[in-house]
Amino acid sequence: MSLYPKLIEDALRTVVHPEKKEDIVKLGMLEDDIRISGKNVTFSLIFDRVNDPMVATIKKMSINAIKAAAGDDVEIEPNHIFVKIRKKVEKEESPVLPNVKNIIAISSGKGGVGKSTVTANIAVALAIKGYKVGLLDADIFGPSVPIMFQTEDARPLLSDESTEERQLIEPIVKYGVKMLSIGYFVDPGSAIVWRGGMASNALKQLVTDTAWGDLDYLLIDMPPGTSDIHISLVSLVSLTGAVIVSTPQKVALADAIKGINMYQNDKVNVPIIGIVENMAYFTPAELPNNKYYIFGQGGAQALAEKENIPFLGQIPLVQSIRENGDAGTPVALVDSSPMGVAFAELADRLVAETQRISW
Repeated sequence: MSLYPKLIEDALRTVVHPEKKEDIVKLGMLEDDIRISGKNVTFSLIFDRVNDPMVATIKKMSINAIKAAAGDDVEIEPNHIFVKIRKKVEKEESPVLPNVKNIIAISSGKGGVGKSTVTANIAVALAIKGYKVGLLDADIFGPSVPIMFQTEDARPLLSDESTEERQLIEPIVKYGVKMLSIGYFVDPGSAIVWRGGMASNALKQLVTDTAWGDLDYLLIDMPPGTSDIHISLVSLVSLTGAVIVSTPQKVALADAIKGINMYQNDKVNVPIIGIVENMAYFTPAELPNNKYYIFGQGGAQALAEKENIPFLGQIPLVQSIRENGDAGTPVALVDSSPMGVAFAELADRLVAETQRISW
């Protein structure tokens, strides 16, 4: 039997997507690039998002369908099927933040894993590298950005870009990072007692009524868990992707999985840029070659491999990270220090994965 593109296409019409219940050709997943060289067949399949959990399954189903149609006349392996990501269709309405190139949510399944510390240091590391960076503290009930940047007494003013129709807030700027937090508008010692709708409306104002200007990256320090605020943010802005922060501890990983599932839900559909393992190990200053895995070893890295999600790196449990965070001087400021290097490398991997998603 001779091989020809129509034979391959007809075979792929028998491959039904396990979730969407339609064949992959009808779903528009087959790229018009079927190539045949002797017995070898290669082609591309288009998926809706990076790290689609159906990639391996559909590849296997496609190979089986082609071999069933062509028998011994075909040679095809998983690496002969290339994966492409469907281009996002631009919304007709104007984007909320047209001058921001990448909007990235930094999330954690539970509190206490160091998400805000990681976010603050990534922001500083990116700024040091020359990127235009913004940081939005979306943790309405537990804002920590003012403390981590030693700007608790700062009070944002109206921007010069304000008009009679619309008043804009000028973000606080420190270490080259433009910042805004609900913590700048409330008494630090008072609890914020709001229902979900009030918190979501406050977040919307922080996003849309701020003069962010031109930014390469807007990092959003999300509240822990999955809540109304997360859903409100996804519906408000077009997120480039999300970063999940977790410790190696089993209880933290269990909640991290919930966060991953939320972003990958069909109604949310936000790519996971990668996972960061914080507090990965402890190394005493007097024993620099020793590593003590207080919260378990490699749990977040193993989760990344299991979920086919990029692993962005490990951040150790180091006293200076906490001390500098409390003092408002993130350790990433000293980019030549071991921790400065660690966050600089983490920022580099974040940039690389973000560019891959945006391609």
